[in-house]
Amino acid sequence: MKKFIAGTAMALIASAGAAAADGHAVSACLITKTDTNPFFVKMREGATAKAEELGISLSSYAGKVDGDHETQVQAIETCIANGAKGILLTASDTSSISPVVQQARDAGLLVIALDTPLEPIDAADMTFATDNFLAGELIGKWAAATLGDAAADAKIGMLDLAISQPTVGVLRDQGFLTGFGIDVKDPNKWGDEDDPRIVGNDVTSGNEEGGRRAMENLLAKDPGINVVYTINEPAAAGAYEALKAIGRENDVLIVSVDGGCPGVQNVADGVIGATSQQYPLLMASLGIEAIAAWAKDGTKPEATEGKAFFDTGVSLVTDKPADGVESISVAEGKDRCWG
Repeated sequence: MKKFIAGTAMALIASAGAAAADGHAVSACLITKTDTNPFFVKMREGATAKAEELGISLSSYAGKVDGDHETQVQAIETCIANGAKGILLTASDTSSISPVVQQARDAGLLVIALDTPLEPIDAADMTFATDNFLAGELIGKWAAATLGDAAADAKIGMLDLAISQPTVGVLRDQGFLTGFGIDVKDPNKWGDEDDPRIVGNDVTSGNEEGGRRAMENLLAKDPGINVVYTINEPAAAGAYEALKAIGRENDVLIVSVDGGCPGVQNVADGVIGATSQQYPLLMASLGIEAIAAWAKDGTKPEATEGKAFFDTGVSLVTDKPADGVESISVAEGKDRCWG
């Protein structure tokens, strides 16, 4: 069922989940970056299923494209006005959205950041996410171990998310470099490293076309790139197409993060060497449970011990395991994949 918010210029899609029958005492909102990325589709499925199970009315919102900050602000304002008990949010702009998030919290809503921490992380009541630094670190360690001695002379292309450097992109980027053995300088931003193995950074908007364009830009800078970090699997698929166009698809190591079914299949097909798999359905379903608990007695979720967020887990997926780097097979990855 889908309904459009009237009286606003919002370029977002507002849809009511299957649990949105009239009369529910508790309502919640899910706000994602887009409604087409399979990661967010699976997130919505998880939230919808859990909302149905718990009898919570769920409204879902999404921007037109990744980075559509203004529509997310408008969605939060709508959720406040509608008397929602809580919001699950994957923010496009992790710092600029904090003021309106605070408005929601001041109005008594529980705000859970999903996947992407806000800046600062405690701007939300809690974050349910993959350890994105660890996700990057795993593919960095795997790439370095796979190259062996050749890692010392690698030429690395960094395909990031956006110029605004949202936290999820920074954490994965810096995790990869750390895992590869590169000094990241300031861990809170990418691009300040001076290791000569890094050819450069470019941004992809997290989609295939952006990945292809960014790869072309970096190849123009140095056609000898032989290792490519990508923010996610659609960007990796675009990078592969750019490499294939110049006949280099078989001699460049591409690594990524996500663990969607198309991405895991690309690992099986040799497009991606290894990917770090995360679990969006679990993030969203746990988020709905947290809102239910908040509505019932004011209980707030607690962070995983030793971390500033609730860790929903990550696994490295590859059929070419490397010594010292824990991984699961492509077959296992397919059993757990999404999208």
